[in-house]
Amino acid sequence: MTEAPGTIRVLLVDDQPLIRSGFRALLDLEDDIEVVAEAADGEQGLALTRRHLPDIVLIDIRMPVVDGIEATRRIAADPALDQVHVVVLTNYGLDEYVFDALRAGAAGFLVKDIVPQDLLHAVRVAARGDALLAPSITRKLIDRYVTQPPHPGLAKGLEELTNREREAVVLVAHGLPNDQVAERMVITPLTAKTHINRAMSKLRARDRAHLVVLAYESGLVAPRGPA
Repeated sequence: MTEAPGTIRVLLVDDQPLIRSGFRALLDLEDDIEVVAEAADGEQGLALTRRHLPDIVLIDIRMPVVDGIEATRRIAADPALDQVHVVVLTNYGLDEYVFDALRAGAAGFLVKDIVPQDLLHAVRVAARGDALLAPSITRKLIDRYVTQPPHPGLAKGLEELTNREREAVVLVAHGLPNDQVAERMVITPLTAKTHINRAMSKLRARDRAHLVVLAYESGLVAPRGPA
């Protein structure tokens, strides 16, 4: 069957057939989403990602052969897959595996008991290239990094940012979407997006989720509320 223009192509990677079938049944009901393939472990997932070039890979963290974090790392490191957005699945909420997945290049994460409408929304958000990091999750990221000193290598990259780019990154790191970043900075959403994209380029951030992690690891954002 020929897919419609603009269809979001999804690859499911999970070692539990029931999880895969449930997600597939839900996603395939949508006119703008198509599940192109399924894999039972990270190695199969990598091969199918290279074969199908999906827009989204929904991947479990804990799997045999190659786990979701290593698969995410390999996808993020492959220039041929730079348009693929990885969203990790977990049963365990925000744990160490999730932080590792974000560092590896994941665009965000979902808990497997997510309600159907939130799953559909998340797939569409990730397909646009936005991070799946709600403010509540961002707060937990802050708590995670509060006891860690800034990474000196990352701090050097901050020198390339303009003051407005730094301001935009701080607001993104506090969980604000582009329209709210624009409102806080008293600029247009397009200008806000430009500042964010330039900051991502200078810091070599793969996506907004990676930008948030870099903001905390570099020490640009301190563990307190938005200014």
